[in-house]
Amino acid sequence: MMRPSLNDLAAFTAVASHLSFRRAADVMGVSRSALSHTIIGLEGKLGVRLFNRTTRSVSLTQAGARMLARLHPVLRDLDQALDTLSEERGTPTGTLRINANKGGARILLRDVVPPFLERYPDVELDLVSEGRLVDVVEKGFDAGVRLMETIPQDMVAVRFGADVRFIAVAAPSYLEGRSRPTTPDDLHMHCCIRQRLPSGKRYRWEFSRRGAELAVDAPGNLTLDDNDLLVQAAADGHGIAYVPDHFAQAYLESGQLVTVLDDWCPPTPGLALYYPANRHVPASLRAFIDILKQVKRTR
Repeated sequence: MMRPSLNDLAAFTAVASHLSFRRAADVMGVSRSALSHTIIGLEGKLGVRLFNRTTRSVSLTQAGARMLARLHPVLRDLDQALDTLSEERGTPTGTLRINANKGGARILLRDVVPPFLERYPDVELDLVSEGRLVDVVEKGFDAGVRLMETIPQDMVAVRFGADVRFIAVAAPSYLEGRSRPTTPDDLHMHCCIRQRLPSGKRYRWEFSRRGAELAVDAPGNLTLDDNDLLVQAAADGHGIAYVPDHFAQAYLESGQLVTVLDDWCPPTPGLALYYPANRHVPASLRAFIDILKQVKRTR
């Protein structure tokens, strides 16, 4: 059996983590055809099939799953060894991969990324923005950014940004001639603009007041998957939407939207950068966190 190269193993880990040749190729900065050729060559060297591939999906074979389980600690140790050399050089190097929602990515790009890249030009920052909550370890990220309440408990979280308040909003034209809801249960008598999460599930509106919590499966015949679209649909009079307050701020100031159920919509802890508590923290991530904390102190 021919011994695979480190590049072969990195290619295998990327495809196994993303279960997508396209996404893995994007992360590695190579073409899909080149990555596919590498995997075929690796399977030839090992004499075993590692992936089940169809035109629609990619999955690990049993042999591939066993190989991935054995490779993860080996590659983690290698990353730590290279990171130690980076520390001895006195400046971080390599790639820092962060998965964030769009709101978090915007804040980082505005406040943290410019000073970070200026101070550490040898680090390649790979900031992936998507709506769904992913397992940052499984997907090969060094850290993630999400709302505090959605972060797993086994993660270390570094808060930044302001608190977030989800609010129920509607156009005055929609409310005209209708009874305003005074409790979340009153929403069942209204048209609500529902939201579909990246997981495919519809979001249940969550309210709280004086310690009482209530989740409502809001009724309605319009479902959207983007907060900006939800706000626009509400402003157009299609019903009541439930969104983070900053998405609706301009519409509220112009009078195109008004809030309802204010006393059921308290602020909640905002965004945080998080990373695994039981893993080595790369020098590049520590440097990023230091700048994040510096920016936070000055605001």
